[in-house]
Amino acid sequence: MDMTGEFRISAPRDVVWQALNSPDALRACIPGCEALEKTSDNGFSATVMQKIGPVKARFNGEVQLENINAPESYTIRGEGKGGVAGFAKGGADVRLAEDGGDTVLTYTVNAQIGGKLAALGSRLIESTSKKLAAKFFENFQTYITEGGAGRMS
Repeated sequence: MDMTGEFRISAPRDVVWQALNSPDALRACIPGCEALEKTSDNGFSATVMQKIGPVKARFNGEVQLENINAPESYTIRGEGKGGVAGFAKGGADVRLAEDGGDTVLTYTVNAQIGGKLAALGSRLIESTSKKLAAKFFENFQTYITEGGAGRMS
């Protein structure tokens, strides 16, 4: 599955960059996130509960940040396992561009899924992925504008 998107965030690029690298911000913004911990300078472990169509699963995964060009871009690579529901693995290239006082975030995702998830069909997976991305950015904007950025670790 390949997916691209663009979101305008009402905050300066440095603030957005800091939030995208903060376990507290990510934990608060990722839909279904139950746990997210920094495991190294560029690594995180996470537990996320998701329901995709009839399949509900808890995914445990690891994420690494690569090709870091602060505060402009990085690549996220990761893999999550959801037991009998299956797995997801892949990467995303994330870019931040200043536009006045706002930041425009663009991303390109390439992911593979297996197990029961793969049997659901690409349309359901794609529409759910787009909804989850939109919810993440809605949460992210709220987190930044309501003062969460001041509490980031």
